[in-house]
Amino acid sequence: MFTAEVRRPKTEDSEQLKNFFRTVITDTFINEGIGDQINDMNEEIDVKKRYLESDFESNGEMRYFLIALYGEKIIGSIEYGQANEIIRNCTNNAYEGLVEIGTVFVHPDHQRKGVGNLLLKAMYATLRKKGIEEFCLDSGYKSAQSIWKKKFGEPDILLKDYWGKNFDHMIWKVKISEIE
Repeated sequence: MFTAEVRRPKTEDSEQLKNFFRTVITDTFINEGIGDQINDMNEEIDVKKRYLESDFESNGEMRYFLIALYGEKIIGSIEYGQANEIIRNCTNNAYEGLVEIGTVFVHPDHQRKGVGNLLLKAMYATLRKKGIEEFCLDSGYKSAQSIWKKKFGEPDILLKDYWGKNFDHMIWKVKISEIE
């Protein structure tokens, strides 16, 4: 069985984590057939870097990351924080009080080995310790949407053609007690 260490990131992990974001997001954009959308890709990378800085600056209060390591190499990430702008706007702030789980990334070389599930279980435990029983999650990536549908069922909100023809955006509202 594949094993990885899950822990909070340290400031000395920052550069490796930022490179990890670039690797995973670039790979995702290429696999989604949108690799030519360089500005959108760079914006996505920059958002994740800002989320990481927010975690470090607030000591996990604004954004809270966990990372998975295989040896010294970062192979996965997950975080939670305030619901993003798309979720807030497209739900008329109905999900505003919920935290959003995001930045669920697994390095391309380590996908389909259980790393994402390991990170999710660790995040569920973290949220429960903080008294959080419900979260939201969204995705505009087709590959991720198929994974989330298997885990959480059909999305609560489907934004048809949000990113262009046949590029939907999906939002889930999830109770931790119903998935474990």
